[in-house]
Amino acid sequence: MRKIILLAAAAAAVSAPAMAQSTSPWSMDNARGYGSLGYSYLEDAYTGAVQGRMGIELNRYLAVETEVGVGVKDKDFSILGAEGTLKHEWDAAGYVVGKIPVGQNFEVFARGGYGHTEMKREIAGVTTDVGGDHWSYGAGAEFKMNEDNGIRADWTRRDFRDDRESGDAYSVSYVRRF
Repeated sequence: MRKIILLAAAAAAVSAPAMAQSTSPWSMDNARGYGSLGYSYLEDAYTGAVQGRMGIELNRYLAVETEVGVGVKDKDFSILGAEGTLKHEWDAAGYVVGKIPVGQNFEVFARGGYGHTEMKREIAGVTTDVGGDHWSYGAGAEFKMNEDNGIRADWTRRDFRDDRESGDAYSVSYVRRF
């Protein structure tokens, strides 16, 4: 499934310049930058991060973006009486985003990309790295309050490499176009 999503995203990225014409909605004449700031919750790890994104809307249907998060919520746990903590240190990723406008002020999107999440588990004085590189894909929606401001919510699945478990991240953020 993820290979299909990544192939579709790559095909869209490669074919978009060929479809760009000044009268087409695929035209890149009106490309705009955007940034967002919000909160991301990693469901399986029960940790959270403040997350920032920067991107470029190449046209009405296609964007590329990067994101960086810094952990602000750790998970405390206990195993056989030994206390431990799972710390979300940081994460970063890059995505290709396909968008579909639904009315004037609302759009849905799907995105696929690659990233890294740095997490540490400490138990009984022993620290272990438990993050890693991951393919990521997800979907979401954005409500545009006006031409420059919006609110975005999304879900992203992180499929970790090296046979580690996958994890779901849920994010809500404020978006500003410039």
